[in-house]
Amino acid sequence: MAKTPKTQYRTVDAKPSADTLIKPGELVDLVEVTPLTLADRRIYNQLLENAWDAIDKPVMHVIAKSDLRGSHNSNDRVGESIERLMSAIVKMEVTWDGKPAVERVQLLGGNVEMARSDGLFEYEIPARLRKVIGNSTVFARLQREVMFALSSKYALTLYEMVQKRGNLRWKSSETFTLDALRGVLGVPKGKLASWSNLRLRAVDPAVAEVCALSDYMVEIAPVKTGRSVTHAELRWWRKDGDATGKAERALNFASTGRRARAEEPPAAPVLRPRPAWLDRKGASLRTETYETARMRFPGYDIYQIESEWRSWAQGKAPAEDPDRAFLAFFRKFAEANPI
Repeated sequence: MAKTPKTQYRTVDAKPSADTLIKPGELVDLVEVTPLTLADRRIYNQLLENAWDAIDKPVMHVIAKSDLRGSHNSNDRVGESIERLMSAIVKMEVTWDGKPAVERVQLLGGNVEMARSDGLFEYEIPARLRKVIGNSTVFARLQREVMFALSSKYALTLYEMVQKRGNLRWKSSETFTLDALRGVLGVPKGKLASWSNLRLRAVDPAVAEVCALSDYMVEIAPVKTGRSVTHAELRWWRKDGDATGKAERALNFASTGRRARAEEPPAAPVLRPRPAWLDRKGASLRTETYETARMRFPGYDIYQIESEWRSWAQGKAPAEDPDRAFLAFFRKFAEANPI
């Protein structure tokens, strides 16, 4: 009897959590034809999050302007970001009918901004972009706290790139041409033309921040053709428990402290014996546990399942072995929710 093929997991089926939001992979590795700022990208992520339950539907979404302002008292910057997002054209790699293609779309459709400072903002996702999102099967799960802690557009973009790729089973590196890397990072056209300038102004500061604040260690290494640097290799690996704890503490530092911390060179991955404090409920899982989960349960969003496991564990006695407990929970979840 022939096996029924598995239904591919769709991005729109992924669920945000209290601390994380979902971003379709096509919107991570896009090329900005119209340059955007750090504030623009943060606001756009918030708009996607707010619309998520009906992200692929032709409806108007509503959000309070105060939710988009951040720490600023004025709505002026929000309005400027909205106008840039409305006029922004981006290029993204997509697959239609099994064939690769380049799609050019607008990021934001028509919208209405209420005049009151405490009013609402209504907006829509353009039709072509809704189709791309509805067809997406790869996504990044972004920690909201990290997104707001990163201090440059390049760092936020690199963080999104790594979060998209970190869940891949058989891949831990990817090579880009320098032009492709500039495009994905959002470097303005004609700027940072040499590898030395690109590395100094964009790559090294972004790598340092992502290593300091996220769950991953990251490297971007030059690749030469002859004597010239023509490509760059992005490498990533999940932190062990000690490094994860340092990232959590770094998020609590003031922005000046975070930047100073980020300037420390990243450490190579080291598998250390698990300290006793990791046995307490809510502590970090081992790197090997995530790798085991990826191999046993391909196609699932590991970090969503981890979030559900931690929610389920609230109020229960601490597990003697959290790693085994998580894998057992994952097995039951996969049996009850096959894909």
